[in-house]
Amino acid sequence: MQTNILGIESSCDETAAAVVSDGEQIRSSVVASQLATHAKYGGVAPELASREHLRAIVPVVRQALVDAGVELHDLSAIAVTSGPGLVGSLLVGISYAKALSYASNVPLIAINHVEGHIHSVLLENPEVRFPAGALVVSGGHTHLFEIRAAGEYRLIGKTRDDAAGEAFDKVAKLLGFGYPGGPVIDKLAPFGDATAVRFSPVKMKGNPLDFSFSGLKTAVLRWTERHDVNADLREEIQRRKQL
Repeated sequence: MQTNILGIESSCDETAAAVVSDGEQIRSSVVASQLATHAKYGGVAPELASREHLRAIVPVVRQALVDAGVELHDLSAIAVTSGPGLVGSLLVGISYAKALSYASNVPLIAINHVEGHIHSVLLENPEVRFPAGALVVSGGHTHLFEIRAAGEYRLIGKTRDDAAGEAFDKVAKLLGFGYPGGPVIDKLAPFGDATAVRFSPVKMKGNPLDFSFSGLKTAVLRWTERHDVNADLREEIQRRKQL
């Protein structure tokens, strides 16, 4: 008998739902973005994020079920992100998942969404051999895990301050790229000159597998205070066009 799991995600600024069969076949995946809502604030506004989730959660889940061609009674379980994330945003997804579970008598499974990041790789690459290492990098997390077997994780390194994605977005804002600026920096980086600006390497005591991005972020801030960023960027772009 086929196992159908409905997954619901609302930990930050995207409302998402998907149906996965037998742990490996993605039957549907629907995402409602809030970029237009938060862009003018230069980052995610938690209260606005919660309101947008309230508006989107019902149509997103309904569309995921329609796209997968399943009804609530066809589900084996409902999985929902229980953390980490923005409290108000999480509550929207959890409350709706609880209501669906109760109304349809389908089991409810609470999921740590960082583990979801790891498992998404296994969906696309089921041949991964264990033990393995997993680096989870996002706007809110930078973690390094040892995976001893499917579902068995050991945290071996993490950021001590800012997440890598957060540093990307804040540096992008300093450079005038707006929000979200991380993807812009990611696209421009291959065309930049890695030797143009030298920042001091990060020095930390303790776990050598830990990360730190606050010092680098501050170094970029100090650099932008001493330079005309827009003029420097225009000059660099023109120089690159002539190469």
